[in-house]
Amino acid sequence: MIWQFSWLLVAATVRAASLSLQSPRFTISASDATQLRSDTLSLTRKPEPLTLGATDILKLTFQIMESDEGKGVQPHQTFLRFYDKESGEEGIQPVRVTPGGKAKFELNMMRPPASIPPTTHNPLEVSLILGSFVHAPAQYDLFDLYIPASQTPAEHPDEASFHVLPAIKHTFRPEQKSPPQFISAVFAAAVLSPWLVLIGLWSKVGVRVPNLFSLSIMPFTALLGAFEVLLVWYWLDLKLGQVLLYGSILAIPTVFAGKQALYATGEWRAGRK
Repeated sequence: MIWQFSWLLVAATVRAASLSLQSPRFTISASDATQLRSDTLSLTRKPEPLTLGATDILKLTFQIMESDEGKGVQPHQTFLRFYDKESGEEGIQPVRVTPGGKAKFELNMMRPPASIPPTTHNPLEVSLILGSFVHAPAQYDLFDLYIPASQTPAEHPDEASFHVLPAIKHTFRPEQKSPPQFISAVFAAAVLSPWLVLIGLWSKVGVRVPNLFSLSIMPFTALLGAFEVLLVWYWLDLKLGQVLLYGSILAIPTVFAGKQALYATGEWRAGRK
């Protein structure tokens, strides 16, 4: 029961400690400091819409008071909200407040802040938002504001890269026609003719390889044949890395077998065997 009473007491204290505005006033002046319009703002009714030119300056002053004690306070957060009702765009501009609650905001149209949303011919609804940890939040609708329409931003150099590009259409060449079979046969015979000539000459001269199948020569010949098989296998299925791996493995015994074959051949030619 005591706990519930404590929460009620805190809630009542927060509700009682509300914020209010005192002496809100705006002034519109030209670039040469000529005063164009000045008036006190009413918190119950908006004034006639304010209009700023391209070089005009709007000054807004007010003081934030605590309603119960009547002294100036500094809220934890104070913002001006610029809202375009037609487009839904809005901008939030922080306002600096002194410890005594006094605040001043200046809008120079020659150097507008980045918080101003993009504008057209529609007015911006300007409101003040107050937030505090020890006071109830408050929002005041101040006035409607007409400012010059925003200029179209310059196109970014990479703007075209972020748009949908047309679909890529591939154009394939027509299928290549095969030559007549007679032409293919003629060229195949031309390629094989040197081999036919070589076989014919070998048949007349005679090929003598008396030691081809000896134990000293046969391993080297077999390993050379293995290299040929490896190349055919590479053409059919293997990848380059696999060929290099298998070839390096075959190269080791091939070196020793070749050395042994050369030594044996030298011995036969010298008549030692």
